[in-house]
Amino acid sequence: MSFEPYAARTHEKMKEVLMSPGAAGPAIHYYMIRGGSKKRNITVWESGQVDGEYIKTYGHYHVGDLDETYWIIQGDGIILQQKMVVEGGVPQPEKIEEFKAIPVKAGDSVYMPPGYGHLAVNTGKEWFVTADDSPVEGAEDSASMPGHADYAMVKQMRGFAYYVVDKSGTPTLVPNPLYKEVRKSDFGGIAVAEQ
Repeated sequence: MSFEPYAARTHEKMKEVLMSPGAAGPAIHYYMIRGGSKKRNITVWESGQVDGEYIKTYGHYHVGDLDETYWIIQGDGIILQQKMVVEGGVPQPEKIEEFKAIPVKAGDSVYMPPGYGHLAVNTGKEWFVTADDSPVEGAEDSASMPGHADYAMVKQMRGFAYYVVDKSGTPTLVPNPLYKEVRKSDFGGIAVAEQ
């Protein structure tokens, strides 16, 4: 199998992490072109919502001490970052040590520290486009579900600790009820509401 630089994340796959998995959505939520170690990666999000939840990436935790930077090329969005509680050397997916919501626009960049899960949300009315320096490379590290990333714990929790939803035209954070604890939060000035 050779390295596949292009992948699209379908609505069917995204149902695993949506607030309303049974709701209708676009056939494709976002498009990825992976450059490997020699080029930056490009991701393009559809605009819109699925039952009030803004279009987002699946979300993942990096394997090992990998860090990453996102550069926002076009649009408006929110980057979510979260770090799991580790007890006895074992990550606890339902407990979050720190959660951050970072509003972004074209021209911004965001650093993803090692150990933090992250996802990005398109809160605008146009394409949301980013470049990143994640080292997706090699035959077993395709753009579809790269080997440097752990998606299983995000799938287990049906997304991150908060969903980003539209409340009267304003992006708002709504807690994911599967999480038992969020110890420290920085909502970045974004409103928080109950479901």
